[in-house]
Amino acid sequence: MKLPIFLLFSIYCLSSNSLLQCDAVLTLSAPEFVSLQIGNVQNISIAPRVPLQKNLVVTFNVTFASKHGSIVQLPEHVVLPSNSVSSTFFPVKGLQVGQAIVYLQNTDNNLTSSLGRIRFLVVKSDVLTIINQVIGWIYFLAWSISFYPQIFENWKRKSVVGLNFDYLALNLMGHTAYGVFNIGLFWIPYIKKQFLENNLNGVDPVYANDVFFSLHAILLTAITACQCCIYEKGVQEVSKAAIGMLVACVLFALVTLFVTIAGELTWLQYFYYFSYIKLGVTLIKYIPQAYMNYQRKSTVGWSIGNVLLDFTGGSFSLLQMVLQSYNNGEWKLIFGDPTKFGLGLFSMMFDVLFMVQHYCLYRNNLGGYEELT
Repeated sequence: MKLPIFLLFSIYCLSSNSLLQCDAVLTLSAPEFVSLQIGNVQNISIAPRVPLQKNLVVTFNVTFASKHGSIVQLPEHVVLPSNSVSSTFFPVKGLQVGQAIVYLQNTDNNLTSSLGRIRFLVVKSDVLTIINQVIGWIYFLAWSISFYPQIFENWKRKSVVGLNFDYLALNLMGHTAYGVFNIGLFWIPYIKKQFLENNLNGVDPVYANDVFFSLHAILLTAITACQCCIYEKGVQEVSKAAIGMLVACVLFALVTLFVTIAGELTWLQYFYYFSYIKLGVTLIKYIPQAYMNYQRKSTVGWSIGNVLLDFTGGSFSLLQMVLQSYNNGEWKLIFGDPTKFGLGLFSMMFDVLFMVQHYCLYRNNLGGYEELT
């Protein structure tokens, strides 16, 4: 894949001398993001937020700041007529899969205008774009619903015996860290700006369903933790090893916060560290539950519904990333969100292990209850 393409709009004010005044102001209204299919032509509108002065005509001379100009095809000139309040349209054609960023910049000192930017994303198929959005909501629903079978089983049994407390504590920490990461990259403009500056040919890896999944996961995991305080739990408790891991995660977040405030790390890097916390927790959080099942030779108390829905969500998550990378012609997008990729892969590996334990190794085995009561 070629390096990202930068397009630069140089704005020149062509007017009479009487209109070259320092208080002339041009504020443009233009789309920030445009997605189009390769080979298609789309009309882009630019309009002044306030009417231009009489006889003031603004011409956009389109030039490429890079020798690569094969992503989109643009006209040589775009003109805003005098006294214009309506939109001026110019055609853009998708030539090659990729991304091009256009800056709207005024170079005339006598005319003040705000800096703007249009990001063009050329994809192979608009249909695949829609399919990706549908897949995103499918795995969002599968992962979100996966919390309810365990809550229902605890309520039905009035017991949490069989649910490992280390797994639950680590899961709460992981979802909290992942929630911080998703909120930062989705809702904080400064962080999103840093991401695009550091990944000029990339697409923001966090979507709305990722954010709401994280918030929902934190809430449902907290409810499950509350059940542990209400229902029968036997002799179970959070181990010292798990407590040590939780403390280490909190200390890591605090230390990197001070380092970031000191200017040694960017805020984007700081938020990415939360995603690494989530990834690290995902690598180890299932181990205590799998080991407990092995010790008891039973999966009673551990909901298989949770496992099946989690496996479904992970499968669709990976499928979305593959299709998105193919559609955008950039396979590096798979690694744009290492937590999302690792979360799906490692969760599915453990889900397979739990399914083997439930359906093969310990099928119909109700033993192991006494050891935890």
